[in-house]
Amino acid sequence: MNTAEPAGYRALIALEKYIESTNLTTRHKDLIKIRASQVNGCAFCVDMHTTDARKAGETERRIYNISVWRDTPFFDEQERTILALTEEVTLIAGRVSDETYKKAAEVLDEVYLAQVIMAIITINAWNRIGIATELQPPLN
Repeated sequence: MNTAEPAGYRALIALEKYIESTNLTTRHKDLIKIRASQVNGCAFCVDMHTTDARKAGETERRIYNISVWRDTPFFDEQERTILALTEEVTLIAGRVSDETYKKAAEVLDEVYLAQVIMAIITINAWNRIGIATELQPPLN
């Protein structure tokens, strides 16, 4: 992808660099990347982002339970809100529910909420590239 369409790839890299420059915590970015990648079924991205989350200090227990976050006590209110929004934006079919957006607006300030949404959009773009080009995680 980066050799066949380098300008498009550079544009997505620029968006990723923007996300890295925001106030989003590493933990929040990792949760967004992992959960969107799980929902989309991008094995390459799930592998990469769970590895990155471990390196950043995320616990195995929390990583294993991201896919069932609603049924565990391991995630705080902000994280639960971000995970719910990640799922709804990833699976968007018309709009995010009023309940989810209202909760996000209550728990996150306006700028942080906008940054969360941009991070969700960015990982979804990467997931679609990974899935469309059949990227596979490395064996080592």
